[in-house]
Amino acid sequence: MTKILITGGAGFIGSTVASALIEQGITPVILDDLSKGRREFVQGRVFYRGDIADQALLDQVFAEHPDIDATLHCAAKIVVPESVDRPLHYYRENVAKTVELLESLQRNGCERVVFSSSASIYAPTADARVDETSPVAASSPYARTKQMMEQVLQDWTVAAPVRVVALRYFNPIGADPQLRTGLQDLYPTHALGKLIEAYTEGTPFTVTGGDWATRDGSGIRDYIHVWDLARAHVAALTRFDEVVKPAADDRYRVINIGTGQGTTVRELVTAFEEAVGETLDVREAGPRPGDVIGCYTASDRAGELLGWEARKSIVEGVRDALAWRAKWAGQLAGS
Repeated sequence: MTKILITGGAGFIGSTVASALIEQGITPVILDDLSKGRREFVQGRVFYRGDIADQALLDQVFAEHPDIDATLHCAAKIVVPESVDRPLHYYRENVAKTVELLESLQRNGCERVVFSSSASIYAPTADARVDETSPVAASSPYARTKQMMEQVLQDWTVAAPVRVVALRYFNPIGADPQLRTGLQDLYPTHALGKLIEAYTEGTPFTVTGGDWATRDGSGIRDYIHVWDLARAHVAALTRFDEVVKPAADDRYRVINIGTGQGTTVRELVTAFEEAVGETLDVREAGPRPGDVIGCYTASDRAGELLGWEARKSIVEGVRDALAWRAKWAGQLAGS
């Protein structure tokens, strides 16, 4: 492959994948409306500002880049509480507009798609372990848009000669190790974001829920360094024709992208303290409404199909996240 269209390529994941592609000699062509993405993240890259549902713009992109080999679809609204408050907005942005995008791809002969999905679609399990065959039961409008789009994409591969790889992300952390890109939010709402907030503001960090069926009672997640996640995308794109075949019954593939090693909230705190060389003020409280045990991948399908495995540690993820914040805090706060 020589050229890849990335929707949402000015965001955290998309921009990091773009950097990883460039390092492999593959040119990213980025489409982003900059509603959340950063213009700084596309500097020096082929960039189109616009909506994924703008079919005229997509036709222009393919007319100017007829050598695009595949599309990586990262563009989406992703904030769970916002999705609860504005479900119609999320279904419009993440589902309806993606259907418009797929029509543009099909019309322009782009038959390879890698879709950014989410492990949040999995149904809770007693031991928090899931693989690609585990039941799905998304629990928020955001997650339901991902589950819904997977079904749309699978149906599309039955009806048309297109192929799709759906990558179900677990919990990305860190930043591009070269600090070219990272999270746009100073204080993300996930556990690491709350740890960073507690550390930088000098406030306590609260572990919510201590009676889950995990080794230390706290919730568990599969934290993956965003650079490892980017490498998985490169592998999915460069091995695409090996992973999904043209045969009608083999055009759709789901792959979990996680470390396979669940990390509890208390273990995350320990890794954070190791990274910063300090002890935090940690307190405990009961679970919040909507809290769940979490999940981590029990599958090695990514290794089998993509020849990929996670290489970076939780401590490296913490350090890169803090280095990114230190570099960009002033600019992000002023934007």
